[in-house]
Amino acid sequence: MPMLTDPSKKYRAYTPLNLKDRQWPSKTYGAVPIWLSTDLRDGNQALANPMTIEQKTTFFRQLVKCGLREIEVSYPAASDTDFSFVRGLIENNEIPDDVWIQVSDIIFVLTSGQVLTPAREDLIRRTIEAVSGAKNVILHMYNATSPMFREVVFRNSKEQTLELAITHTKIVRQLTDECTAKFGTRFKYEYSPETFTQTELDFAIKVCEAVKTAWGKAGTGEDRIIFNLPATVEIAPPNHYADQIEYFCRTISEREKIIVSLHNHNDRGTGVAAAELGVLAGGDRVEGCLFGNGERTGNVDLVNLALNLYTQGVNPGLDFSEIQNTIDVVTQCNDLPIHPRHPYAGDLVFTAFSGSHQDAIKKGFEAQKIRHAEAAAKGEMQYWDVPYLPIDPADLGQTYEAVIRVNSQSGKGGIAFLIKQHLHLDLPRKMQIAFYQVIQSISDREAREMTVEDITAAFRNTYHFGGSAYQGRLALRNFKITSETSADPSNLSEDESDERRHFDGTLAVDGVYRVIRGDGNGPLSALLDALRTHLDIDLTIREYTEHSIGEGKEAKAASYVEVVPSDDRKSSQSWWGVGVDSDIAGSGLRALLSAVNSAIGDHPLPELKLSVGFNARSGQADIASAIVNSLGLELPRRFQASFFEVVQRSARDAGGEISYEALTTLFQKTYSFDLTSGTSSKFSLGLFKLEQVGDSGKRVLDGEFVLAGEKRNVRGEGNGPLSAALSALHSQIEGTLTIREYSEHSVGEGTEVVAASYVELVYEVAGSKKRSAWGVSTDTDITASGIKAVLSAVGTLEVVIKE
Repeated sequence: MPMLTDPSKKYRAYTPLNLKDRQWPSKTYGAVPIWLSTDLRDGNQALANPMTIEQKTTFFRQLVKCGLREIEVSYPAASDTDFSFVRGLIENNEIPDDVWIQVSDIIFVLTSGQVLTPAREDLIRRTIEAVSGAKNVILHMYNATSPMFREVVFRNSKEQTLELAITHTKIVRQLTDECTAKFGTRFKYEYSPETFTQTELDFAIKVCEAVKTAWGKAGTGEDRIIFNLPATVEIAPPNHYADQIEYFCRTISEREKIIVSLHNHNDRGTGVAAAELGVLAGGDRVEGCLFGNGERTGNVDLVNLALNLYTQGVNPGLDFSEIQNTIDVVTQCNDLPIHPRHPYAGDLVFTAFSGSHQDAIKKGFEAQKIRHAEAAAKGEMQYWDVPYLPIDPADLGQTYEAVIRVNSQSGKGGIAFLIKQHLHLDLPRKMQIAFYQVIQSISDREAREMTVEDITAAFRNTYHFGGSAYQGRLALRNFKITSETSADPSNLSEDESDERRHFDGTLAVDGVYRVIRGDGNGPLSALLDALRTHLDIDLTIREYTEHSIGEGKEAKAASYVEVVPSDDRKSSQSWWGVGVDSDIAGSGLRALLSAVNSAIGDHPLPELKLSVGFNARSGQADIASAIVNSLGLELPRRFQASFFEVVQRSARDAGGEISYEALTTLFQKTYSFDLTSGTSSKFSLGLFKLEQVGDSGKRVLDGEFVLAGEKRNVRGEGNGPLSAALSALHSQIEGTLTIREYSEHSVGEGTEVVAASYVELVYEVAGSKKRSAWGVSTDTDITASGIKAVLSAVGTLEVVIKE
């Protein structure tokens, strides 16, 4: 049957309460209500598969951990399982001293033709027996009081309904007094006029007054009687429930001796709102379930209520700092999922897919960081205020990973936020747009949500960022930036520096090492010049930005570069790159190569013709490239120039060309370099030790040098290993040696790594012209490598050795 065009013919509207001068609408949050969890009773009875004792025990422990101090544990007279569960809690000392457990019994009536008998005295005794020995117990009795239940379900009058409540209250008083006398158990009494919201208000109050009298022990503080006023079925807006609660609180006698408890269900989807308004109207206590489990549409959600208070700056007295642990326990025990959009707990509640939302969140985080820093400096409160996030996910033990998630509807701001959160890179706006197009293409192609891992992997692959696994065709191995003052500074404009920068470095080009050089106004323009000269890559920089990552000694520089064809600075096509390094120049160079890698794509690059050989037209960088590929040695620039002269002479003597193999052999012969030992057999280092002299910082070298094939014991002193080695040599040779240049680097990786050292020595001896030579050596020990390089240079210099 379709929905009615006039539903008033079938459904009656609620009757508003004529409450004059109602106070609750102008009230604000005051005292935090007492919380009672009814997950193990009301929640459990709503499950298709009720919890086992083990599950209930696990759930109980989690409730205690979350801070619940009143927990309804069961209806112990209903089943042996419930009875055994309660006894287990008591006998195994599971109940903390400050926790009250609540047990329930329902009052039914005997009728002709129908038998509804759960509230017999023997069943109440069974309930008391279940809790004997517990320290603090709330015994809960209830019977339905509304006309529908009185007349249709139970077929009794108002008088009979009232008498049932009084009679069973007196029984409860007698039995609890006996239990207290025997076991010392403290009891509180709770009575519920079930279906309160559908009961005539004055009759509900009349029943409660009679119960209070029958109990006879209502006092103040801990002795207050609890009247629980349930919206057993939600049948009106939440403001109507608030009116009912305020009327009850105004009318009931001895209000100071009463705890007014609220028990809301969610049939209209307003259970939380009704409970909140009910508290404003005078409610002292709220009964509910974690995440709103319960009959039909569920009980009111205690997590939702508590965290609503928390976001208003009120400590709710419940702790959901690790909300995922609570979610895991509840879902496992209830065997029910939590909806992805469930407030505070759903998988998607801190998630934005929309581009505009993502952009607002990103800007909100950035603004808040600045605002908090300013507030901290002034000693002021650092308030949370981020668009679309009423609570900080971190307060619930959640990360920001799920705050922004990406699909085809997402925007550049959200994607940039994730990159900043996970890679610590604050992308320039134009780069955000460029990378957004990359992600959109992937998302459209695969028609699915992009995870954080998908996005960061796409970023790394696109910009060759994050180590060798993402390395592009061009990769920076090492570099050196030097400067040279312009010969005629007057020719420079105001924007130009009077210093030129020289880039001298080694790149891996399609897996082959290439030594390249270039000059420019700065490091980046010098690298662009080198790429243009050696690899025919002709690009220029259109935009450059940078920022720091981290602070103090751990700080790094992040650089972003946009390149375009050098002949079209307004080109619609551009390529972005990113680089991170502890050195600002290094981060810029890496960012530039990142962009260049995107620009060159699969375009072929000029090969280093290693197998063809070198002729007089080859430059020293080509020669250096050959050596780094064959021997792994990255020659210093002056060393390159020195060896290039040797190569030119050899090539001229060989008819103008020299092969790759001959080039490597020439290097090894010229510098007496053996790849396996890293030294020369005629001038070499034997056993040695290096010790510090007192507190002076001086070093003393004692050891064996092989000089021109003769082993000699030597001793020398200096400020460091190399100066001590020169001191030792001066005792064995004529003339003097000085070090003009020294450099070093590692060769290989992991356990195979060795140090490579380069030394240029200047030799002066009477009767001869001053001359210089380079030496090179490798060793697993960097000190030995340096001393061996000195001896290598000594052998090349043909020094005069003393007899």
